[in-house]
Amino acid sequence: MRKEYVVEALGTMVLVLMGCGAAVLNGGAVSVAAVLTIAFAFGLSVVAMAYTIGDISGCHINPAITFGVWISGRMTGKRAAGYMVSQVIGAIVGSGILYVITNGMGLAGTGANGYGEGMMWSALVAEFVFTFIFVLVVLGSTAGSSTAPKFAGLVIGLTLVLVHIVCIPVTGTSVNPARSIAPALFAGGEAISQLWLFIVSPMAGGAVAALVWRCISGKN
Repeated sequence: MRKEYVVEALGTMVLVLMGCGAAVLNGGAVSVAAVLTIAFAFGLSVVAMAYTIGDISGCHINPAITFGVWISGRMTGKRAAGYMVSQVIGAIVGSGILYVITNGMGLAGTGANGYGEGMMWSALVAEFVFTFIFVLVVLGSTAGSSTAPKFAGLVIGLTLVLVHIVCIPVTGTSVNPARSIAPALFAGGEAISQLWLFIVSPMAGGAVAALVWRCISGKN
């Protein structure tokens, strides 16, 4: 197995374990403090992994980012597919570790994404738009290099914090299909029935971000 795939799995595992762990262990986003805690847990996870594995794989740890990078012409389809499979596997491992920890503590929940009754269109739009913004920042801040430049990891991590602060009240914030798939598998029920949205919308947002980036960067 290529080491790029290994580190993508590892990075996504850390992201899910830390981010979803913050959500579960803090009882969900029920206060401003909890929202900020969860947002920074996800963002700081990206910063940590960017400077750990960025020179090896670029630290995508998100299928929507990988999809966008592929559409922007920076990687082959075969390599992108390998990244995405590795990311989902890593996310499942992260959720599994979290499930063991929280189950032993008597805590319920896996940090799965979801939306309330009548909120489907709000969730669909939010996940699309915030993923679009996030992936556009990723593509712009890493332009001209296959790996993360010096400050890209910090910029990307802080953007993810910003996205979470705004989007958590809507869906719990996905903008990352792997981050949604893994917790949903452990949660079952409604999380599984709503999972399609957290795959389709972020992937569409990532694709449009790549197309927009190709236009504004002159790489049509």
